[in-house]
Amino acid sequence: QVQLVESGGGSVQAGGSLRLSCAASGDVYDSYCLAWFRQAPGKEREGVASINMVGMITYADSVKGRFTISKDHAKNTLYLQMNNLKPEDTAKYYCAARHAGLWGSCEGEYNNWGQGTQVTVSS
Repeated sequence: QVQLVESGGGSVQAGGSLRLSCAASGDVYDSYCLAWFRQAPGKEREGVASINMVGMITYADSVKGRFTISKDHAKNTLYLQMNNLKPEDTAKYYCAARHAGLWGSCEGEYNNWGQGTQVTVSS
């Protein structure tokens, strides 16, 4: 079982930056996809970014050019650097993990989740 613990959320004004961290227990890098999701009140959860075991990265269109996903294998930690934040980025952000699919695909359901960290962006 993979344990995931997020940190780094907070409140920031529009245009500001935050960096989220996700500490993972166990060696999740050999065959896992790691991802960030977010859920705003009254809205469905949406994928923000993902990275697989060979570093293949995908981003949601809404965050491309502003957010950067990365991982530190030595620290077993996933990051999400968020720049030029907008009020519509306000949500609870979750770290998630799953075994990669065929050809390293990160599509599909995730079965390991953190507890989430709140990000609030004011205008």
